[in-house]
Amino acid sequence: MDYYKKNSLDYINKTKDVDMSNELNKLLNYIPKNSTILDLGFGSARDSLLLKSLGYDVYCLDPTKEFCDNAENLGINKNRIYNIKAQDMSFKNLFDGIWASASLLHINSTDLVDVLNKIYDSLKDNGYLYASFKYGNFEGNRDDRFYNDMTLDKFKSIIDKTKLKLKESWTQTDKLNRENKWINFIVSK
Repeated sequence: MDYYKKNSLDYINKTKDVDMSNELNKLLNYIPKNSTILDLGFGSARDSLLLKSLGYDVYCLDPTKEFCDNAENLGINKNRIYNIKAQDMSFKNLFDGIWASASLLHINSTDLVDVLNKIYDSLKDNGYLYASFKYGNFEGNRDDRFYNDMTLDKFKSIIDKTKLKLKESWTQTDKLNRENKWINFIVSK
């Protein structure tokens, strides 16, 4: 969190124009139009704003106060912004969808099981989660942040400890033209 606090403006400027519409549409294909979505670890608020413009009831959660302030300045309802960590959320049956783009990758494998159980509790029946991770087996500190890279097998071993069900996964290249490869998951309650 210290990294994002110190580098929030740079991070916002670097990510605010990244086109995530293909990934977002994969999640939206599973959930009803105009339903309730949580943008979990929303960063620049790019996807929150898009979802809001599409008519979804958007909630935003991020532990970085600077990101929360930015989201409010961009027009996200301050009563829908939660300045907390995913580990501390306690929603119950509220969301049709949860969008966790490059956010759960900062949670270690043990805590990730607990967070996925909280996500399960937060989703309505037939709710869906989208999550993306850097592809690989690394887990530890890199570039002043903690990363939990993921493979399909590793994710399956984690998701098997929850009630969530894996629906689909796919890999892709990095949207910021870095050397990274990403793995994406859609899971259901």
